[in-house]
Amino acid sequence: MKTSTSEGKHGIQWISRMQLDDLDFADDLTLLSQTQQQMQEKTNSVAAVSAAIGLNIHKGKRKILRYNTACTDPITIDGEDLEDVKTFTYLCSIIDEQGGSDADVKARIGKARAAYLQLKNIWNSKQLSTNTKIRIFNTNVKTVLLYAAET
Repeated sequence: MKTSTSEGKHGIQWISRMQLDDLDFADDLTLLSQTQQQMQEKTNSVAAVSAAIGLNIHKGKRKILRYNTACTDPITIDGEDLEDVKTFTYLCSIIDEQGGSDADVKARIGKARAAYLQLKNIWNSKQLSTNTKIRIFNTNVKTVLLYAAET
């Protein structure tokens, strides 16, 4: 896959003299490009290389998120338009068209709040010490809040 995405050096500027062409982990792949044309070329290349080695790109998971562009021309694979989306999730992190992490942070807070509320009987218990409640909070609520925070 590496040669199919970085051959033409059509990524985004990451730091001086470095391009970021794609994000990939296991069977997840996110392509990055500066222009519509570069994205279409990269998409065609990945589709061709995948087909050549017997891999299929799942139709329900092929999406495009446009960031800071007025161009709305479709990106296609085998003549089919990719779905335009406002957000997508990559490795448990929400990525949106604003490029920020607000949606991801709000989702994490919501999940942590739900975990906290599920343990309401623990928090109200008179039989458990404060130290025990803190340990339960750290293992059942804090971990939910901070999950994937390093990505």
